[in-house]
Amino acid sequence: MKTVADYIRTIPDFPEPGVMFRDITTILQDAEGLHLAVDGLREALRGVDYDLVVGPESRGFIFGVPLAYAEYKPFIPIRKQGKLPAETISETYELEYGHATIEIHKDAIKPGQRVVIVDDLIATGGTTEAMVRLIEKLGGEVVKMLFVIELKGLHGREKLKGYPVFSLVSYEGK
Repeated sequence: MKTVADYIRTIPDFPEPGVMFRDITTILQDAEGLHLAVDGLREALRGVDYDLVVGPESRGFIFGVPLAYAEYKPFIPIRKQGKLPAETISETYELEYGHATIEIHKDAIKPGQRVVIVDDLIATGGTTEAMVRLIEKLGGEVVKMLFVIELKGLHGREKLKGYPVFSLVSYEGK
């Protein structure tokens, strides 16, 4: 039987020389791969008490929505600045070259709600750290973070100490 890792395509030197790009589109292109990924994330939530699932634009939507649907939980999107129609709160964070801002609707999370974050990849942890700040500003409690892929060489877990982090597939490098 195949594993999720069997469905991840590695593209050397993309987007720049020396980078090994881990492509999730090959997971999505195969029904078995997609089922393995979503089922693996669901299994990681066994025994976790939570109220809703949060995922960032856009690849967090890809895995977060089917997970929320299968678990009969709400899904809350976190989007790039200026994309949400109602009143929002925002968080700016550092990128390799510059910065980015993400937003969430101000009424999306109620104080005391227990939140699971889902994304395709954890690299440096900057986006996830910004999501945690948004969730906590609204009074939510992050109880688990789920990722399909982890790039251990970028040390994202270090920024997320104190939070339970799970990844389906880990790569040692960048």
